Amino acid sequence: MRAALRTRLPGARALGWSLTGVFFVLYSVVAVLRHRQGLNGGFDIGIFEQAVRAYAHGRAPVVELKGPGFNLLGDHFHPILVLLAPFYRVFPSPYTLLVAQAALLALACWPLTRWAHRAVGPVAALVVGCGTGASWGIVSAAAKDFHEIAFAVPMLAFGAVALGQRRWWAAVLWTAPLLLVKEDLGLTLAAVGAYIVWQAVRGGRKDAPLGLGVAVMVLGVVGSAVEILVLLPAVNPSGAFAYWGQLPGEEGASGGGPLSLALGLVWPPMKWLLVFMLAAPVAFVGVRSPLLLLCAPTLGWRFLAGNEHYWTPGFHYSAILMPVLFAGFVDVLSRRKDLLPAPRRRRALGFCAAFTAVCAAVYPLHDLVRPSAWRTPGHVAVARQVLERIPDGDTVASSNRLAPFLTSRTTVSLVCYGTGPDPKSLPTGLPAHPPRWVVFDSTDPTVKVPCPVERSRHMLGLYRQHGYVEVVRQDGITLLRRP
Repeated sequence: MRAALRTRLPGARALGWSLTGVFFVLYSVVAVLRHRQGLNGGFDIGIFEQAVRAYAHGRAPVVELKGPGFNLLGDHFHPILVLLAPFYRVFPSPYTLLVAQAALLALACWPLTRWAHRAVGPVAALVVGCGTGASWGIVSAAAKDFHEIAFAVPMLAFGAVALGQRRWWAAVLWTAPLLLVKEDLGLTLAAVGAYIVWQAVRGGRKDAPLGLGVAVMVLGVVGSAVEILVLLPAVNPSGAFAYWGQLPGEEGASGGGPLSLALGLVWPPMKWLLVFMLAAPVAFVGVRSPLLLLCAPTLGWRFLAGNEHYWTPGFHYSAILMPVLFAGFVDVLSRRKDLLPAPRRRRALGFCAAFTAVCAAVYPLHDLVRPSAWRTPGHVAVARQVLERIPDGDTVASSNRLAPFLTSRTTVSLVCYGTGPDPKSLPTGLPAHPPRWVVFDSTDPTVKVPCPVERSRHMLGLYRQHGYVEVVRQDGITLLRRP
């Protein structure tokens, strides 16, 4: 059977592009279906759409969903988003961001499939390509909202493959733009340099340029430092990096002291589950590759941070790790014949294929075979009818889940934003520039972040006290208009 499959599979390029195209279509359909069902929010696709919309019209990325006049380059450093501006100018819709993200994530399949085909064989290429495309980290990112790290996924796929093939300059050129994707990814770039240095020194490889590796390490560390310590504070309204409170330190989430830092790496046990979920897709043998050094910076800050979402095997945070894991898998399969003789390679590929099938059944790709996923929920249909009353170009204060339906044609902020002497307490007044429309969904499931439900209800009452009149109330959705 293996021999028959080997003869029927196409060549490296054809198989790589075929899997890339298939997963691009799958990601796009799943993302569009979930958005139509109202499963995205102002946090995060609305935020990114407002930024890209501003870029598309030649303006700074001011995002009202983050706060009045908030420049998004003061939150995270991702100027690479400007590349989406021409597409958004032609197709001004959140679907533009979702389809672009699907294309970027699917592109990771191509270099990994081609390398596996040439280094191990067509069957391994099929397993690696499908494993990458259906990996829980990438599928989770493709299915929910939009995030800037979509740009990093293909960069790391091409870069890790280049490192595995000992093409040092190609690896650096592929990964250097990580500095423009997010501020922490400079440390991943530094890990690329460290890998080259390790190959030059400990590996004894004369073809590995030591000077290049050292230069890349310095560039990555200095780049992240400048972005975190200089550029982001210069734009942020508070004058500081917004996420210090989630990092270890005297006032950070993990507390201070070596003991607490060490404990933070292994506790709570949810972090063990994440490690298992990272090792399982590559049959636990891919983690033996030194290429996994590229995962160390991301896993380091995630494990030390106090945000529990960073530890769970979901959301979008693990997407950038998947191409590195599968590059390590190919590296072990092709170079460590002593570690993995033929029978063990076959078992590893079989386990990888089985785990891929489980991920496809558990994670959002299964939406494609659920009839309910293809239907618009009644509540969302009502919400769209209510939102049609709001004219294009107007200003709106909205619940989180309703915001993405408005960001392409109005200026949207969150309904819970107001003013008052104490930002931590309930607001005592309306925003400095009150919106013309207010829309509140009492059934919005995001009742804690970004808008606590009691804060949203309090603001709705303030709007009524200031003369806003009710236009419609239907299925838990209330629409107010300023007279």
